[in-house]
Amino acid sequence: MLWLMIRIGIDLGGTKIEGIALDRAGREVARRRIATPRGNYTATVAAVVDVVAWLEHQAGCGQASVGVGIPGTISPATGLIKNANSVWLIGRPFDADLAAALKRPVRLQNDANCLAVSEATDGAGAGATIVFAAILGTGCGGGITVNGHVLTGANAIAGEWGHSPLPWPDDHERPGPDCYCGRRGCLETWVSGTGLAADHARIAGEHLTAEAIAARAKAGCLVASASLSRLEHRLARGLATVMNLLDPDVIVLGGGLSNITRLYTTLPPLLSAWCFSDQISTRVLPAHHGDSSGVRGAAWLW
Repeated sequence: MLWLMIRIGIDLGGTKIEGIALDRAGREVARRRIATPRGNYTATVAAVVDVVAWLEHQAGCGQASVGVGIPGTISPATGLIKNANSVWLIGRPFDADLAAALKRPVRLQNDANCLAVSEATDGAGAGATIVFAAILGTGCGGGITVNGHVLTGANAIAGEWGHSPLPWPDDHERPGPDCYCGRRGCLETWVSGTGLAADHARIAGEHLTAEAIAARAKAGCLVASASLSRLEHRLARGLATVMNLLDPDVIVLGGGLSNITRLYTTLPPLLSAWCFSDQISTRVLPAHHGDSSGVRGAAWLW
């Protein structure tokens, strides 16, 4: 079958849809990135179909296999999407609708799980027994692999650390910002890109993107650097609870905030202050495949 020759992966994010076509050896054949039609379910399905068609044309392969990473998961109870910060997907049979539109089977997986699979296979976590992959982007997702195999869980929520409360909060961090999930103070509202931007706006009175804050901090802006410092302390507390539970060999960071290079020097000593251990050997590394790691993992779902 032709789809065994070319695998297409789709990373459906809150702001962008990225697609990649890989040959059997994992080499990139084609790639495309477009804006996500936020808030519009029908347009989102159509956009994914268009990206797949474009990639197949570029690859010259006819029908390819399609794997999709989404910022949520399929409920084992209903078969509908749940826990998606792209809220227009919630309650929809996205896999069935996309399969019907593409006229072929489609495999869906949580985007953080796709990141974890990609990095555990041939990325920063290659050869590690336990890998925890954290997406720090529009939201805050997490994926776990054990010996290269993704851990999904009985309720399809394994790794969802972003919807646990911020650990060891200071008084000024209570009760925390509102989260789309209906609760307050979730880690996602603190350590995601949108969380960093919102925190900076509250404290500094400036409405900047996470990327702009990081750039200003790198240029020596003390106010922006203070915002990153608050992020780092909160991120360390959140990751410490993951380490106390899973004790991973490697923590891989993906998403836009993973491009902030100072995280990889500031986080290790902060983790030591919060983890229940006399020493920390867990490595904290950026995704080897960068922003494209999740889309590669989606392709490898086949």
